[in-house]
Amino acid sequence: MKPLYLLLILFSSLVCAEEIGGQYLKQAEAGDSRAQYYLAETYYSSGDDKQAETWAEKAAKNGDVDAMALLSQIKFKHGDLAQAKGLAQQATVAGSSPGAVMLARLLVNTGAGQTDYPQALTLLHKVAGNTEDDAAVDAQLLLGLIYANGVEVAQDDVQAAQWFKQSSTLSRTGYAEYWAGQVFHQGEAGFITPNKQKALYWLNLSCSEGFDTGCEEFDTLSGE
Repeated sequence: MKPLYLLLILFSSLVCAEEIGGQYLKQAEAGDSRAQYYLAETYYSSGDDKQAETWAEKAAKNGDVDAMALLSQIKFKHGDLAQAKGLAQQATVAGSSPGAVMLARLLVNTGAGQTDYPQALTLLHKVAGNTEDDAAVDAQLLLGLIYANGVEVAQDDVQAAQWFKQSSTLSRTGYAEYWAGQVFHQGEAGFITPNKQKALYWLNLSCSEGFDTGCEEFDTLSGE
């Protein structure tokens, strides 16, 4: 039974890989920059950063500015904040709204150099105001985190809650508040210091909005 089990695992892996690339792979291999970007984004969402970076680089070289923003996100995730910032700046200048959100994220992170909260807020407000843009949900979430955090900007939980609610409206009710709770629980180096009380506050709000995972995380953290 063991060889059969291993074959089934291998077959499942191949199917999974095919499913990830199936929708965009043919066009991406033909040199379509937007298909290359979508393929990179799909790989990134599935947790395959290596393939994501490979296809994002190809898309960026072929002129896709959002691919440059995705490359910035990948570099940020792996701790290369200097390169991430450079890519985000290029993407923003070229007109990428995901690039602008990524640049704002780096402008409020001490690990990426001198912070610039006023510029970050300007970038985020511009993207957040266009709810037809997919990047608006991330811009609104980051605005909420900035006001909830209260570093270099006066802490304002009312305004933070408003931004989280807008973000959740574009994604799933209670999700942004849940994510805020997770960020304050775990922290983000250079931006947010772990804070259990803030984590509980936002998880509780997520729970009250009907997000079940927020309730579960609140109960777990309350018991620690």
